[in-house]
Amino acid sequence: MSNDRKLFGTDGVRGIANVEPMTPETALRMGRAVAYLFTKEGRKGRIVIGKDTRLSGYMFEQAMAAGICSMGADVWTTGPLPTPGIAFITSSMRADAGVVISASHNPFQDNGIKIFARDGFKLPDDVESRIEQLMTSDEMDQRRPTHGNIGRVIHLADSVGRYIVFLKNTFPRERTLDGFKIVVDTGHGAAYKVAPAVFGELGANVIPIGYEPDGTNINEKVGALHPRSMCELVRLHDANLGIALDGDADRVIVSDEKGNVVDGDAIMALCATRLLARGALKHNTLVATIMSNIGLEQAMTRAGGKLVRTPVGDRYVVDEMRRAGYNLGGEQSGHLIFLDHMTTGDGIVAALAVLAVMVEEGRPLSELAQVMQRSPQVLVNVAVKRKRALSELPEIEQLIAAVERELIGAGRVVVRYSGTEAKARVMIEGPDQGRIQTWADEIAARLVAACDA
Repeated sequence: MSNDRKLFGTDGVRGIANVEPMTPETALRMGRAVAYLFTKEGRKGRIVIGKDTRLSGYMFEQAMAAGICSMGADVWTTGPLPTPGIAFITSSMRADAGVVISASHNPFQDNGIKIFARDGFKLPDDVESRIEQLMTSDEMDQRRPTHGNIGRVIHLADSVGRYIVFLKNTFPRERTLDGFKIVVDTGHGAAYKVAPAVFGELGANVIPIGYEPDGTNINEKVGALHPRSMCELVRLHDANLGIALDGDADRVIVSDEKGNVVDGDAIMALCATRLLARGALKHNTLVATIMSNIGLEQAMTRAGGKLVRTPVGDRYVVDEMRRAGYNLGGEQSGHLIFLDHMTTGDGIVAALAVLAVMVEEGRPLSELAQVMQRSPQVLVNVAVKRKRALSELPEIEQLIAAVERELIGAGRVVVRYSGTEAKARVMIEGPDQGRIQTWADEIAARLVAACDA
């Protein structure tokens, strides 16, 4: 993994909009670098730009487009569209690259930029490093087109319709959602048009929430990070399922018919065991991260499969899937990658996969989710002023080691920094909920003290 990236984190560039590094100036330079890197001189390049519903999206969309056009490439804009929708449009229309302007699950004042290659996959670390290098050098100045060689901006008016058709085609053609009542929470985000249309066109009675974006309410008490409203509506309306997407709809959290949350681990267990049973899970292997519950690993073992773990970040899950030829992977947070259909996490594809199992087996989700028995797990997130390497904090390392000795053979400890926020995350699994909570709180408190000193 490259260590020389300063702008790019685990999921693109992210920060407070209009504050370095998330400024229009940065976006313009990045647009120039993307056009320079992904289009060949003498040929008119084509680069897709999509966004979520944040107010600052207009600013960054225009700045990115200006930078791309200044390097002689054309821009295709989609307007608000889920991140996986941009990946789909980029690859299906044979564009040279795709740009997503979104801060995913972050609050509206943040924004971010992530980039897809022409095949719809996120860029590897070394390519992101190359983009950063171009942004701070004068290498691109030798190629400044003029006259008719400057690029133009074209709006793809049918991008939403194209993506809806693609999504419906991932659902078994011989099946419908007739008779299903589904609560769909789009978090006032990028899927506010797409998601209700997909489930409704497949026959479901859709009860939508979080579908009225105003530029400042994305992820606000709704969506995948705030599933309570979805769960309450599922119970109120006696719905079969609740679906909550995050701001850019690349992750999903669902609710069973009783209003109980079913997270990414349980969804993976459900889908992986069904693929395994019909010989469709490649190499009999599911890919997850170090944060996934040990119960997922046990469920795979019982079903005759195995689990491979990666560092946190859906891009690293995808990298491992591509390297070894696996076709299903994801994160507990709800980033789920069905590589037979999509090149990145897609919350709607994942929800449709769950619904397909429910329809085919005629069983409620509360019953199907029992395929995985969760081990007690706590996750403590704390804000830190700086991210000090654990190797610089021997007292904390010693505390972690002591907890691991207590848990040997019965649990795990994972301490890491967020790749997208100024936060530290402490995850502990073990047989006693009270004890692991106490340990996690103690490690987190010491980490904050050390990083804020």
